[in-house]
Amino acid sequence: MSTGRRLLALGVALGVIVGLAATGAVSAQPDGNETVSEEAYVQPAPEQGDPYFEAAADDGSWVSYENPRDEYREPYLGEGSGKICVTLLNENGDPVIGESVPNTTVTIPTGGATTWHSEADPMTVEFPMNEHHEFPLDGDQFGTSPDVAQGDGYMDSHCLEFHGNSEDATLTYGQAQISGEYADRIDVVGYIQQVPKGDGWETDIDPIDAAEPYDEAGGGWTYNAAENATHAQVVVVLQLDAPADERFDPTESNATDPTDSQTTDDDDESASADDMMPGFGVLTAIVALSVAVFARYRS
Repeated sequence: MSTGRRLLALGVALGVIVGLAATGAVSAQPDGNETVSEEAYVQPAPEQGDPYFEAAADDGSWVSYENPRDEYREPYLGEGSGKICVTLLNENGDPVIGESVPNTTVTIPTGGATTWHSEADPMTVEFPMNEHHEFPLDGDQFGTSPDVAQGDGYMDSHCLEFHGNSEDATLTYGQAQISGEYADRIDVVGYIQQVPKGDGWETDIDPIDAAEPYDEAGGGWTYNAAENATHAQVVVVLQLDAPADERFDPTESNATDPTDSQTTDDDDESASADDMMPGFGVLTAIVALSVAVFARYRS
């Protein structure tokens, strides 16, 4: 190929790459996270040996953690047990504890074999959870991890637990009611009810996708010892929905990291320049390469 044709081909290729760099196509892909009104609450689940680790099945089918709102019936009538939980998610689907919605409460009516529980009939969860409850989150209900029997190793729910019901008892719950100062900023996504029949709670689900309307979820359950169904759970899935002008980008660490205030003006200017000209570093390298190649062919 002649020198002129080689230079022409090189010029076309460089033009395509430079165009991509100028539009940011060769830069890192933007993060898909949406803006939120409350940052995710990250609380690792207790590990075996920790004070709040309660028990785990020998076959790895379930794990249990200490819960201050867990009560045992007296008299103890049987192995019927259950949980009624609340999961509050931010706009991006991450667990939160309601710090952005203070003075707000979710109330869940309960009936049947729940009325003996001192904190049931109804169950209430007040926000923010860390100011009103000993444990803000006490359950790991969603996700998976090879390191834990159930869940992803991070707490995501606040629960009431019942133990000691007869093995043919019926538990019921009503529709969640939101009240208080920021009630209009919390949506009831739906309900997830499972009767595991001895196999444990299925955690490999997305709470938003799995939540169903109240009428479809069931509104309660009856134990059946013959089917090894002596445990059941329901999670009420709630999600924040704050006005857009009161949300922030959770990927920007300066929203919560005080060390960000120590960055220099030069760092800020450099970051701004990178934002304005995505792929600029790649573009500079390409131009330098093209100059070198052009000089080589001229020689």
